[in-house]
Amino acid sequence: MHTVKIPKIINFGKDALSQAEYPKNSLVITTAPPAISAKWLGRMGIKDYMLYDKVEPEPSIETVQNVIAEFKPKNPSCIIGLGGGSSLDVAKYSAAEMKLEKILIPTTFGTGAEMTTYCVLKFDGKKKLLREDRFLADRAVVDSYFMDGTPEQIVKNSVCDACAQATEGYDSKLGNEFTRTMCKQAFEVLYDAIMNDKPENYPYGSMLSGIGFGNCSTTLGHALSYVFSNEGVAHGYSLSSCTTVAHKFNKSIFYEQFKEVIEKLKFDRMSLKAPLDQAADVVMTDKGHLDPNPHPVTKQDVIQCLQDIIDGKL
Repeated sequence: MHTVKIPKIINFGKDALSQAEYPKNSLVITTAPPAISAKWLGRMGIKDYMLYDKVEPEPSIETVQNVIAEFKPKNPSCIIGLGGGSSLDVAKYSAAEMKLEKILIPTTFGTGAEMTTYCVLKFDGKKKLLREDRFLADRAVVDSYFMDGTPEQIVKNSVCDACAQATEGYDSKLGNEFTRTMCKQAFEVLYDAIMNDKPENYPYGSMLSGIGFGNCSTTLGHALSYVFSNEGVAHGYSLSSCTTVAHKFNKSIFYEQFKEVIEKLKFDRMSLKAPLDQAADVVMTDKGHLDPNPHPVTKQDVIQCLQDIIDGKL
């Protein structure tokens, strides 16, 4: 038997943000500075809310603890995550701990976090991937409105992330007919949007990707990427090389098209400060990504993949 888990309600498409309804006394969690968040909140038309806008990139469990300490005594009716993956992950964990309804509104389109049971936070300075049903949104709102004004590099990193998740999800051993259908359709939408300059379709492709990989897993590419992310490399940027090399190792059907995508998006070569042997040890602990990989992975395989990434042998 296979089980598929998605938010109870998904509002998506043009003007979804302004047409959706939001509970009174909601706590909105975001990374955006006041000038930007005010514009977003105005577009939402939300009234009677509280705001926490101190979420940092690559947030830690301490951020969640700060949110709970400040706002639990104020009895918010629900938590709204408004922003990129960092904001959504903090909103997920905070809402789960406070046992509140969660509404997730992505403003970048790559993580697919609004569709998944995944949550990524730092514990003791290291990123940790968590997967629990309690992190699933009650409602998701997906609107391309946020594409306007988003810096080009963030858009590139985000859409690369979505492509990596869709293609790795398709290859995952935990996949099934439904997830593979969603992942394949997601990549087809994203590939067409990237290669033919139609960024307005990124949000839909990212949403499909989130539904697909969120019900199976990502694989080797993501495991490789975290050692670069731990050195401050943006997640989507790290996946440009890591997923390409992983697809080569796995002989993925998406290898050639994924290479075309990262060439079109013009990602640079990456470097790694940590010794390869040490970095490989970190990767090998990531069973959540390595166990679903379509082929067994040894430490020597990881070292070779990391060397190829550094050398630009994609």
